[in-house]
Amino acid sequence: MKKIKAIYKILCITILIGVVLCFQNSNIINVSRATNDNPNKNVDLNAMAKVIENFQQADINTVLDTYYGTLTAYVANCPLCSGKLGCTGQNVLDGTTEYIDPQYGKINIVASSPNLPCGSVVRFNNNTISNTGVITAIVLDRGVTGTTLDLLVDSTETALTKIGSKKINYDILRFGWTRELS
Repeated sequence: MKKIKAIYKILCITILIGVVLCFQNSNIINVSRATNDNPNKNVDLNAMAKVIENFQQADINTVLDTYYGTLTAYVANCPLCSGKLGCTGQNVLDGTTEYIDPQYGKINIVASSPNLPCGSVVRFNNNTISNTGVITAIVLDRGVTGTTLDLLVDSTETALTKIGSKKINYDILRFGWTRELS
C-alpha cells in the first residue's frame, strides 16, 4: 500500500508540474529567434555597429546633433546683400526663399557661419511663420557668425515682426550635402 501511495504522489506531482509548464507555455505569444551561422559563434560588434549606423543614416529625420543659437532673418536685397547665395551663387532677388532638396523636398533657406557646411539641413520651431510650427531649412548662404541662423524671408516686415532675434535650439539633420556624422 505504501508503494501505491508513493507512486500516486509522484504521479500527482508530475501531472501538476506538467499542467504548470503547459500553462506557462500557453502565455508565450511570439517567439523570435536569431541564428548565428558563424562557425565560431562569434558576434562581430563592429559589423553590428555599422548596420545600426546605416539604419540611422537611412532615416533622414534622425537628429545628428543639436545646437543652441540665435535665429534672425534677412531679405535678399538688404544693404549688405548681393542677392546671390554664397554656397550656390543662385540669384534670389526674384523673391525665392525656398529650395527643392532631393531628400527633404521644399525647404527654407538659411545663412550660417562656416560651422555648418553648405548643404547642411536644420530643423527648428517657429510658430510665427510656420503653420506646423516646425521649419526645415538648408544652409545655402553665409554672412553670420557662431551658431546664428539667418532665415531668408520675403520681406523686411516679416523679418522684423515675425522673426526678430530669438534664441533657439536647432537640430542638425544633415551635415553638408550627405548624411554623415560629424
